[in-house]
Amino acid sequence: MTRERILAGAILGLAGPGRKIAGLMTLTVVRPDDLADRILDRDKHPQWQGERTKMVYAWPTNEALWARYAELWREGMRADRGIADATEFYRANREAMDEGAVVAWPQRHHPDELSAIQHAVNLKLDRGEAAFWAEYQNEPLPEEQVDDDLLTADQIAAKVNGLKRGEVPLGATALTMFIDVQGKALFWLVAAWEDDFTGYVIDYGTEPEQKEAYFTLRDIRRTLTSTASRAGLEGAIYAGLERLCDRTLGREWRRDAEGDQGGSPKAVVRIDRCLIDANWGSSSDVVYQFCRQSQYASVVMPSHGRYVGASSIPFSEYRRKRGDRVGLNWRIPVITGKRATRHVVFDTNYWKSFVHARLAVPMGDPGCLSLYGRKPEAHRLIAEHLTAEYRVKTEGRGRTVDEWKLRVAQSRRSP
Repeated sequence: MTRERILAGAILGLAGPGRKIAGLMTLTVVRPDDLADRILDRDKHPQWQGERTKMVYAWPTNEALWARYAELWREGMRADRGIADATEFYRANREAMDEGAVVAWPQRHHPDELSAIQHAVNLKLDRGEAAFWAEYQNEPLPEEQVDDDLLTADQIAAKVNGLKRGEVPLGATALTMFIDVQGKALFWLVAAWEDDFTGYVIDYGTEPEQKEAYFTLRDIRRTLTSTASRAGLEGAIYAGLERLCDRTLGREWRRDAEGDQGGSPKAVVRIDRCLIDANWGSSSDVVYQFCRQSQYASVVMPSHGRYVGASSIPFSEYRRKRGDRVGLNWRIPVITGKRATRHVVFDTNYWKSFVHARLAVPMGDPGCLSLYGRKPEAHRLIAEHLTAEYRVKTEGRGRTVDEWKLRVAQSRRSP
């Protein structure tokens, strides 16, 4: 605020009595709410008539092709080939990859690049998200994440444990599954847990399965409705849940090879509990219906994530009713209403922080959460999903909690 007062008083007051002065200021927003950010805000300083210029005003819509471009860019850099392979891929798919893009200066690119949007993507890949959004977009990422101890997508993807996909570690005592219901597909994950919350992601994917290793929800081609052509959306979701549960709950999961002693068969286990997201729009009733009617009714349960912020009533202060089951920031209310199916309600902020705390535990320490396989690049999609939000510590009602928010870059859907 001191520089703001100097600007308004000492500098703009140089003209003296009876004379006007014009002011022109070129600036870059380095962090949220800095001097540049405030001056450009027309609600705070309308007299400055601020204009926030950007390198990119709209990002391309085909995220899948640009994701493949990013892979080729990284591979080329690792192999000392530069951007040649990525550029050839862009040249071959340029029409589709340019769709939706709006740039400030179409001619701004290097001689070895084909367009300004390619130049912008290259800058973002080279300089990193934080530098790009501040220096080239004038919209820096929220400052709260700068000092956060969350792992990056690369660090999460690197937490591979060498286990084969679908194998359960010897020390695991529980096997759990979660299904996230979306209109186009079901996203699912199976994890094995030891008693000290050491966790292992042993498998994950979508229903229907996708051929591409990297995709976005918008780019999904094999959808629930396309595999159930005669059904409406609810029927397609129900059929998708049946197929997925038959494939995961109806099978035995083998323990890792170390469990094979003296030539005897490996021990096998089944999934103990599967929660199904019942929050998504019109799918809520069909999820309850499936959980009632499924042959796996003893294992599946509808679930509702609740955003519990600092100003909200924490789960620990809910008045427990007779018949309720209550745990650590989750509860299973007594059955009421037409659905007549028990369901679980949980604090999404708390459990997101819990998962990231497990991911931050070093490999080999108790409580570590790791991923199957040996190839970090195979987990890039899930790693980016896990880093799509950042946390802000917020105070209210005499307590401090983590509140999770979508990253600016993710909400703008950049490639």
